[in-house]
Amino acid sequence: MADIEKLLNEKEKQHGDYKDVSRISQSLKEVFRSGPNWEKLPDAHKEALEMLAVKAARILTGDSGLRDHWDDIGGYAGLGARYGASPTNVSFDLRKAMGAPATLPHVDKAS
Repeated sequence: MADIEKLLNEKEKQHGDYKDVSRISQSLKEVFRSGPNWEKLPDAHKEALEMLAVKAARILTGDSGLRDHWDDIGGYAGLGARYGASPTNVSFDLRKAMGAPATLPHVDKAS
């Protein structure tokens, strides 16, 4: 039991008080779920957003400079982008569509 208490105390220093994290995280999740598209989102997008809420709550209550919090936000955003992609998420290259060269001297030239 002492090991668990030690771990919980260490995590509280990093993440903040669990009650505060939970309150903020649940509030953010409630906002997310109130969005008109929530029910249409694939599970991967829902989960990524919910994990972002947890990570944001930890930043707001714990050590905001802890790099792990910020790295995790980037990671969950990346997972949301990777999984559950919309079939309408099509990359469009205007230059290719217009038959233009890959680089345009007056646009791509460094100043």
